[in-house]
Amino acid sequence: MGVMRSRVMVVPRTALFPEGSFQGFLPAGGIDYERRVLGAAGFRERARAEISEDCKQPIGYALLVRPRVKTVFAYRRSSRDRDYPERRLQGKWSWGLGGHIEESDSPEANPIRASMLREIFEEVGLKAVREPLILGYINDDSDPVGRVHFGLLYLAEAGETGTLSLSPELAEGGFYPLEELERIAADPDAEVEPWSRLSLPLLHKFRGG
Repeated sequence: MGVMRSRVMVVPRTALFPEGSFQGFLPAGGIDYERRVLGAAGFRERARAEISEDCKQPIGYALLVRPRVKTVFAYRRSSRDRDYPERRLQGKWSWGLGGHIEESDSPEANPIRASMLREIFEEVGLKAVREPLILGYINDDSDPVGRVHFGLLYLAEAGETGTLSLSPELAEGGFYPLEELERIAADPDAEVEPWSRLSLPLLHKFRGG
């Protein structure tokens, strides 16, 4: 089955935002959007979901950190169609790991987190060493990609050691200090995924600054 013919999790906008949507980042502690997603989710062919703004595709989006040395995993996606078919994100930098929630994730107690942990292992060959911590939610309706996706942002800890095994979808990647991520974000020649820009301020708290 092709990528765009696979079925991915979707949530009706009316169920996710009965009181109206928000724009940007919303910290955890108020509305439990994770519970809303799990309570109203269904599955739809991805090709249709990508153009249907009546629903949002929830994405578990993890900031993968090594706490002791205070580094964050960041990567640049491949620019080649054969390695990364989603052209809207090709070549962009990101420090969030995650992807679409597939039907194969649905038997899990929490398919959002199961999907995110699966993606971390598939993309970098590492496993989270603790249960990921929910930091908040991302909703960005300012561009076509954001209008059909909804981010659930987590902090996931990796072990201080372990060899990376990068997916072919990633052109480069590694654990970087926050200063390097800030340099990338400020570089006019580097394209950074909008969700990663929104999550960058949260990493100051991780660093303690």
